Parts: sequence; structure tokens; C-alpha cells
Amino acid sequence: MAMSASDIEKLIKAALPDAIIDIRDLAGDGDHYAANVISEAFRGKTRVQQHQLVYNALKGGMGTELHALALQTSAPAD
Repeated sequence: MAMSASDIEKLIKAALPDAIIDIRDLAGDGDHYAANVISEAFRGKTRVQQHQLVYNALKGGMGTELHALALQTSAPAD
């Protein structure tokens, strides 16, 4: 079963409560998304570490319920 955009957002928010999240369904199939995630938790972390935080929040859903997620992550602007 595919993961919905609201499911993705809930999982990310559970792990990163301050996150500002924008999710788009890229193909209209509920299986390919792009997400922009802004969180203070990303400050001082490499892009890879930021993406790992998001993937960990998805609790193993990547590659199973969620086929593709194009991520853009950043800390809030000062």
C-alpha cells in the first residue's frame, strides 16, 4: 500500500516537531513525492545527515510503501 503525503508529513513531524514541510506528489500516483523540509534539527549537519534524519523518521517506509522521495532540507534562515 502506498504512503500518502499526509502520512509522510505526520511521520516527519513526529520526529522533527518544529519542521515546516511541503510535500508534492510528482507523478499523481501516490508513490513518487518531493519534499522540502526545514527544521532547526538540521543546523550544523551535512546534507547527508539531514536526509538521514528524514529517512529515519519514515520508519523503513522508503522502498516499500514509498518508492521515491526527492528531498530538499535546510535549517531555518536566521
